Amino acid sequence: MYAILYEEYIGHEMARRGRSSERQQKFLSLKKAPAYITRNIPYIEYLNEDGLVILEHQVDWLLENIGVEFRDNPHALDVWRHAGAKVEGCLIKADSQMIRDYCKTAPAEFVQHAKNPEKSVKIGGHHTVFASMYGAPFVHDLDNGRRYGSMQDFEKLVKIIQGLSSLHHMGLVVCEPVDIPVNKRHLDMLYYHMRYTDKPMLGAITTRQRAEESIEMAKILFGQDRMQQDCVIMGNVNTNSPLMVDTVVSDAIEVYCGNNQGIIVVPFILSGAMGPVSTAASIAQAVAEAMMCCAYSQIIKPGAPFVMGNFLSSMSLKTGAPTFGTPEPIISNYIIGQLARRLKLPLRCGGSLTASKLPDAQSASESADSIHSTIMGGANYILHAAGWMEGGLSMSFEKLVMDADRLAAMDVVLQGLSLDDNALARDAYHEVPPAGHFLGCSHTMQNYETAFFMSNISDNDSVEQWQANGSLDAAQRANKLWKKMLDDYQDPTLDRTIDDSLKDYIAKTKASRDDAWY
Repeated sequence: MYAILYEEYIGHEMARRGRSSERQQKFLSLKKAPAYITRNIPYIEYLNEDGLVILEHQVDWLLENIGVEFRDNPHALDVWRHAGAKVEGCLIKADSQMIRDYCKTAPAEFVQHAKNPEKSVKIGGHHTVFASMYGAPFVHDLDNGRRYGSMQDFEKLVKIIQGLSSLHHMGLVVCEPVDIPVNKRHLDMLYYHMRYTDKPMLGAITTRQRAEESIEMAKILFGQDRMQQDCVIMGNVNTNSPLMVDTVVSDAIEVYCGNNQGIIVVPFILSGAMGPVSTAASIAQAVAEAMMCCAYSQIIKPGAPFVMGNFLSSMSLKTGAPTFGTPEPIISNYIIGQLARRLKLPLRCGGSLTASKLPDAQSASESADSIHSTIMGGANYILHAAGWMEGGLSMSFEKLVMDADRLAAMDVVLQGLSLDDNALARDAYHEVPPAGHFLGCSHTMQNYETAFFMSNISDNDSVEQWQANGSLDAAQRANKLWKKMLDDYQDPTLDRTIDDSLKDYIAKTKASRDDAWY
């Protein structure tokens, strides 16, 4: 009986409102997406108190007895000596309580301001911010396959991400545009973010000069005085695990934090290579490395925004290849979240990670496990949340919009369960008798447009409807969607004076140096 009533009701609605895909697009536009997510559900507490204390003792042991090297930066060594650390060559050992005390001056949460104030994000606390894939030298789509990234690909990706409301942050290197000289491409990448988007972004970090030039461009966009008060740009760097901070990291900390801007420091540990073949040891190592960098950032400028990172992956001990979506990184995401909250530091983790070469079942399952553990573990800033493929070597156009679709679903999960009068629906029970159906009742009609999440990618039509629409799989539907998003792209515009100043700065900076391709 229910099935018959359901078919009759749906048939009536289909006839009255047109194709389901058209209705779906209408429903999706009804609710304005937030600039970031405020979490309303608990965290997964994977370890008990005794387990957390054991790991914290391991962290302290590493800080005091093994130490962390700060290489190729004599200034950093002088800073550490002045702060009271023990400096042995370039090896820094420090009292663990001293390091913890420095970490306490970093803000537990902060705002990164965007060009559009409505898209500024809160990082830390109970907030979640999703950013796209970062750093891939290759791009992939169904039309042209795998290829090196270009500036044309970069522009397309920037415009697509601008239109994906479930991605709150642009990142920076959405792909590596290899057709632009290495020593100049950061200027073009940052300009494209500033010009074609109005979301927050990251700056360059690969040399001190590129970090400084990113700060200068941010001053043009936001104003130098504004940057004395607000965080408007951040750098994202990886330590050279195990237990080594190179000059790229220490320079980036000095430049960004020295200018009152944010820094994200992420130990990238492939257990069995850059850390012991032990999840517990690798977790403690990651925390120790991050804490040393946090302390250094606070010595440089107390109160500067700092985000503690974690990118822990397992590996195939047969081939040495990194693996994703496996149990060990999932466990690390939960536990790192617990340890970060005890330190009261914002946390960055990886997102929709996969080793798959295509946007297929492997990429979906590995990415789902990876992003779910990251979210439930309590990460505040999630880089690589959409588009990551091939172990990070490739940015997929199709997977970008497929992942973003799932992020929108995770937003619903993080909001928690409403328990207000409308959610309990007592009026519906008065209207519908026992053995009746709710499809046509007043409560359903009042809520049917917004009651449930509706995917942009998933196909829920009958097989006949699916065949009539071309029998497309998810990747093919995603291919059509990202092309439509480019057609529908809305330019957020940029003040003409600021635009001219940015272009002038970029032209003069490029003219001051010869091209370099390495």
